[in-house]
Amino acid sequence: MELDILGAEKVFIIAELSANHGGSLEIAQETIRAAKRAGADAIKLQTYTPDTITLNSNKTDFLINHETIWDGQTLFDLYKEAYTPWEWHAALFQVASEIGLYCFSSPFDISAVDFLEKLGCPAYKVASAEITDIPLIKYISSKGKPVIISTGMADEDDIKLALETVRKTGNTQIGLLKCTSSYPAPLEEANLIMIEDLEKRFGVVVGLSDHTLGWVAPVVSVCFGARIIEKHFILDYSIGGPDVSFSLDEKNFSEMVSAIRAAELAIGKVDYSLTPKMRKSRDFSRSLYVVEPIKFGEYVTEKNVRSIRPGYGLHPRYFELVIGKKVNRDLEKGDRFKLDFITTPKI
Repeated sequence: MELDILGAEKVFIIAELSANHGGSLEIAQETIRAAKRAGADAIKLQTYTPDTITLNSNKTDFLINHETIWDGQTLFDLYKEAYTPWEWHAALFQVASEIGLYCFSSPFDISAVDFLEKLGCPAYKVASAEITDIPLIKYISSKGKPVIISTGMADEDDIKLALETVRKTGNTQIGLLKCTSSYPAPLEEANLIMIEDLEKRFGVVVGLSDHTLGWVAPVVSVCFGARIIEKHFILDYSIGGPDVSFSLDEKNFSEMVSAIRAAELAIGKVDYSLTPKMRKSRDFSRSLYVVEPIKFGEYVTEKNVRSIRPGYGLHPRYFELVIGKKVNRDLEKGDRFKLDFITTPKI
């Protein structure tokens, strides 16, 4: 299916499969079906092998020691546990297609891009750690598909260079995702206000790749202009794995989707015109009414004309104008006051 993430009318919601398959193709396939039931617009894979992303080495450089949930492992062992076998990809793309769910991936080297192209991958995601891999970004963007870039490990210069690289290939289908590359990410480090700034500063569609617990951050991000939401999805927490702590199951993901859709409705658009319901509600606003009988030739005073509810009478803006004027007819308590009732109306 052709994928227009960047022009979607609604927030585009991506369920990230990542390592949440427990080494089982069947679980991966059922996870895709569950993501569809939960309201996701797309399922995203990660396409790499341990050898394409790192080295099998126990040297200090390759040991994880960054205050993460994976500390103590080697990079190779982590990616060996987490990767999605390439021989599964065709089946996963097929399941997604059958149920009307978009399927795309994050490639981590050029061979992965070539592999995904053969599967008709409709878009590409550049992971946070790969934002500095300019040759990879150039190759990905040369395919003419939408390119979504996470910024979790990027400073402003990194983002500028990545965007410049994509645009130089003639590809203008670009999305930027605010991301906090902590696993899980503390809510106080989400810094969602950056989403607004990314859009203004770089002129692209923006969103959130979220690693916080729960779904507060994704929903709030919509209020800051997020048009793409990516959240890790797991079929059942009992599957475990490297990403389970910051993933949502079907129930929680479905709640997130519902909350995002509600937030979209609540945000609305800048529009000062009144809807039919709002106009009807104006019946309960204030207007000028006769509150004590007034005889022909008597003066309008603050005692016999007041601004009260409902709103069928004269607009209260004319209150000072009519005070002190004579009326040209008898008026009863409860009459809607009109400018025609005074002898010398002046506007």
